[in-house]
Amino acid sequence: MGKRMLTVLLITGVALVFAATGLQAGTKVEDTIQMNTKEYADHSKGLVEFTHKKHIEEYKLKCGECHHDAEGKPLDLKSGDDVQRCVECHKETEKVKGEKISKKDKIMKYQQEAMHANCIECHKEHNISLKDPKDPRGTKGPAPASCSKCHPKK
Repeated sequence: MGKRMLTVLLITGVALVFAATGLQAGTKVEDTIQMNTKEYADHSKGLVEFTHKKHIEEYKLKCGECHHDAEGKPLDLKSGDDVQRCVECHKETEKVKGEKISKKDKIMKYQQEAMHANCIECHKEHNISLKDPKDPRGTKGPAPASCSKCHPKK
């Protein structure tokens, strides 16, 4: 085998290793993440800690139950897939005081509204599913559905 052929095979092998590594790469999902959106100048409450691992393993949720496309349809994701941050689509962080838009439009526009709607509504639905007559609105069950239960004191 000639020197030239050996060089070509070596370069091809190295390229294949890099390509295979790139295919395996994706967004590394930590077991627990702190919801620290850097686009906010200041966080008025303590930062929420979200447990991906607990939601996936214990609660058996699929990624698409939180992560969705532009029409709100669940994304078919698996661990390691690249996922955009919420603020990539829900771009605004500072609500306009006195702005008159619908709740749906606020959720589409503002990152904070989208996060709260996604998390709190799911938590309320879970709590309501427990059919506790003392908690018909789903705000007092084990899934946190109020500011103080998710945001630690600063």
